[in-house]
Amino acid sequence: MQAQESPNARQARRMFDQAYQMVYGPEGSQLHYAVNIIGIYKTEGTIWTKGKKSKFADEKYIAWNDDVTYYRLERKKKTVTIYGAHSEERDKYATKFKFVPDNYTYSIKNDPKKGYYITLKAKKGVKGIKEARVLLDHHTHYPINVRIRVGIFHTTIKISNFKVGGISDNLFTFPQAQYKDYKYIDKRKN
Repeated sequence: MQAQESPNARQARRMFDQAYQMVYGPEGSQLHYAVNIIGIYKTEGTIWTKGKKSKFADEKYIAWNDDVTYYRLERKKKTVTIYGAHSEERDKYATKFKFVPDNYTYSIKNDPKKGYYITLKAKKGVKGIKEARVLLDHHTHYPINVRIRVGIFHTTIKISNFKVGGISDNLFTFPQAQYKDYKYIDKRKN
């Protein structure tokens, strides 16, 4: 039998769920991100999401996922690689970070100067993300910063220009006519 959750844990989970819904919900969202993986790898770009649909753009890649097909355009090589929308092979980094909200325990701390820190700790036996610390804005409850620990490594994601709603489904459709001169590599499984 599981122990009763504390009021702090219930509040943390409720606020986390609200923020998660803002990012991945049916209204859609847009945000700018800057990632720093232990100082070795840095990148930044923009992500748009709406339910299971997504698009991201950075200096090297643009990817469109319309929940059926995933297109990854590599700017320098002028290639477009096509995968099934939910293929494990489509992204060697992102698919390693499966996130299931129920796999974590939650706590919250209010920093009067910075915002609400929500800490997620993996339950016993959970693989992948072991801990995450999400900073939410005091007033909007928008995510500002996420720090993730996988094994002994930490990754920091700074979030800015967060917008909820007004995201058109057309944004997730790959504009093939714009990339006629690119080489296409189809990796979908039949």
